[in-house]
Amino acid sequence: MKLKICGMKLNTTEVAQLRPDYLGFIFWEPSSRFFKGETPELPHTISKVGVFVDAEFDYIIDMVSKHQLQGLQLHGHESPEYCTKIATELKKLNHKVDIIKVFSIKDEFDFDVLKPYENVCHYFLFDTKGKLPGGNGYTFNWSVLKNYPSTKPFFLSGGIGLNNLNKINEFMKTPESKYCYAIDVNSSFEIEPGLKNIEELQKFKEAL
Repeated sequence: MKLKICGMKLNTTEVAQLRPDYLGFIFWEPSSRFFKGETPELPHTISKVGVFVDAEFDYIIDMVSKHQLQGLQLHGHESPEYCTKIATELKKLNHKVDIIKVFSIKDEFDFDVLKPYENVCHYFLFDTKGKLPGGNGYTFNWSVLKNYPSTKPFFLSGGIGLNNLNKINEFMKTPESKYCYAIDVNSSFEIEPGLKNIEELQKFKEAL
């Protein structure tokens, strides 16, 4: 199981020492975890993911180049055509970048909306539907994923913390976990927005 730690801002270097598989940097200005400045040098085993919400095309391309992003997490209402346009441009620029399209779930979800994205995204990410696009601090009903119709690997996100370890273990025994590729954590491991609790993250990673 891969681990993505999102909302990097104040202690990225320390978090990177835990060797997660992905670190997420939020490039959406209204977020309290909005990332400015230079991303620190990371071990080559860690993929840098930029998180965007309905961002301008040129802004995304600029951020990929500036920060050498290896993943794009699209958290807004980005269309399949928009995702294709980004992928095409990045290919022209010889940037190898995975596109992760986010869908928010509460108690139910129409999985038909995934179909147009099947051929334009590398991964899906399922997050909790709330007031904000991410960082709402609580989990959605994972049993909804019993109806997952795809074979595309997905990230499981939304308020996941140390208290969810048993729930994750139970989930991983179910058929709906077959394509669960990574666990994505953020706000449940924070001392304040963008400042991660290293000790708790280490416990979680070891248990995972």
